[in-house]
Amino acid sequence: MNPEEMKELKELIEFLKENKIGEFDLERGELKVRIKFAQEGSAADLASLSRLLASAPAPATLSAVHAAAAAPSGAPALAPAPAPAVESEDASLHIVKSPIVGTFYESPSPGTPAFVKAGDQVEQGQVLCIIEAMKLMNEIESDASGEIVKRFVQNGQPVEYGQQLFAVRPR
Repeated sequence: MNPEEMKELKELIEFLKENKIGEFDLERGELKVRIKFAQEGSAADLASLSRLLASAPAPATLSAVHAAAAAPSGAPALAPAPAPAVESEDASLHIVKSPIVGTFYESPSPGTPAFVKAGDQVEQGQVLCIIEAMKLMNEIESDASGEIVKRFVQNGQPVEYGQQLFAVRPR
């Protein structure tokens, strides 16, 4: 990237910060930029991305910027806050955990109802959510029958391997 493109990208980030835009794609010739903030474009996320751009040399590639903005495992400042553990009084609950790293989606496509919500009865093998990893949509199934008590993550949130997704009260 040339210095002028870096300046434009910094201005774009400031604009996204001011308008609280969580995801943005830009294609200009050979230049392709995708900025996706982990949680509603929090100030810490944007500040980290701004520092990354400010410290990047002029011929930088955008892969580092994209990785920092979209993949929380590579940048601690962008990592999602871990979900709180289920309280000890709920020790009887079964916890469904993420088997992969990716992005959590509550429904099969935008605008459609969630697979499950708190209070729903589920059967073992029923799809609870989708986790997108490397452009592949992975259906996550319940490994217990019972009632959904709690969902620990928000739609579109990055999740880590082993992160709690749902609490199920077994039958």
